[in-house]
Amino acid sequence: MKDYRASTYGDKVADIYDKEYGDFDPEMIERIFEFAPNGSAFELGIGTGRVALPLLKKGMKVDGIDSSISMVNKLKAKPGSKNISIQIGDFSKFQTAKKYDVVFVVFNTFFSLLTQDDQISCFKSVYNALKPDGKFIIEAFVPDPARLAKGQTTMISDIEQDSVSMEYTMYDVADQMVTSQLVRISEKGIKMVPIIIRYAYPAEFDLMAKLTGFELSERWANWKKEPFTSKSGFHISVYKKIG
Repeated sequence: MKDYRASTYGDKVADIYDKEYGDFDPEMIERIFEFAPNGSAFELGIGTGRVALPLLKKGMKVDGIDSSISMVNKLKAKPGSKNISIQIGDFSKFQTAKKYDVVFVVFNTFFSLLTQDDQISCFKSVYNALKPDGKFIIEAFVPDPARLAKGQTTMISDIEQDSVSMEYTMYDVADQMVTSQLVRISEKGIKMVPIIIRYAYPAEFDLMAKLTGFELSERWANWKKEPFTSKSGFHISVYKKIG
């Protein structure tokens, strides 16, 4: 896609994001909070604050970064947002004025970094943002070889009385890239949301972590801490800063 930028997805969905994607596993808030009760956290891809604000209410100090001004403006309009320091920019390379107990990135947002170099650079930036023994928490899907082998997929994700939502996706296995177009057709017209990501397998995450001063501390299949297995479609990986 020409002219696709880090902020493109967020700018396209900011007006509908909370309505369409506001629901999430409440266990997520509990698990992240457990790593630093009343401590501090920094979120990569803070968006509209749907994770940061609940953590703030529990007593955790939360700051973050996002590439989309449109998404951040939605966050700034919400109660409590004045207590959050927000950077606008690319989280492959970021700096923080203070050190945090936890840095986290959820909802596959890490994959918005479109090269391996950028993903490794992100790990390095996280290392510098963490306190000694700090934790880097990542939630991401596990790539499905069966889906990738097809080269492309078309899927209907939702049908309502006055609308239908579809997803058109192409896979580049050589570069580990996924290019998608989310399309909603309704009585109001057609809305299109482009997405480009670079996926990585858990083993590649572990190698990037090892190269940048982290070691794997825990890995679960979900926020309930169920065991991660070869059949798991998602992983929550917790990396501990060492050295």
